[in-house]
Amino acid sequence: MVTTELTQTDHDAGITVAADHTARSGAGSIGTGPDGLSAKFSELVRACQIAPNDPIIAVGDLDAHFVAALVRAGHRDLTVLHPSKEALGGLREALGDLEAEVVLTEADPLQFEPHRRYALWNDRRFFHRLTHPDDRQRYVEIVHEALRPEGHLIISTFGPAGPAEDSGVLVERYSAARLAAELGRQFELVDEGLELHPAVHGAQHQLLHSRFRRRTPHWPSGPRNGAVR
Repeated sequence: MVTTELTQTDHDAGITVAADHTARSGAGSIGTGPDGLSAKFSELVRACQIAPNDPIIAVGDLDAHFVAALVRAGHRDLTVLHPSKEALGGLREALGDLEAEVVLTEADPLQFEPHRRYALWNDRRFFHRLTHPDDRQRYVEIVHEALRPEGHLIISTFGPAGPAEDSGVLVERYSAARLAAELGRQFELVDEGLELHPAVHGAQHQLLHSRFRRRTPHWPSGPRNGAVR
């Protein structure tokens, strides 16, 4: 199996490259690699061991670094889901020629109807914008339906010490334990970590990156729901 390596950049594709820097703090670490991706996030993606032909879907904030790194690592089944046509156009422009390798879909993740199963669902700061319990429950149901058994879910949210708003929108802040409780028993928390993400005017936002695995259902050996086998 060929695993994902998020270590390359492509200046010709129009991908902006962040400076390489690391630091430590009691609230989390700062670690942005030469591909513009956070160190912990890249670690979680590599741990999924996604094969080149495995389907991947990304929702939330559009990250050209992430998409470009996957394409350059050989992945050819990538879908980006976002409700804004303008935002998708910006991503298309940032990707340049690499855009041909990605399916850009204009849709609200809460209205998404998956017609296939994905190996990886990546959520960049979308779930933490869901402040109503019904919306969170709907989201969990969609992700559960969209992921194959043993598929991976990576979610990036503001951590417990993160800000109360994201781009002017009220958000929920999560610890790994609270996030696991929200997702329910059908998802197993595999790994997580806090990082400080650079923001405007020199500020830093605490982010929680978490990787979950969709549990494979194990049915009892007897009849289910009273049905005769």
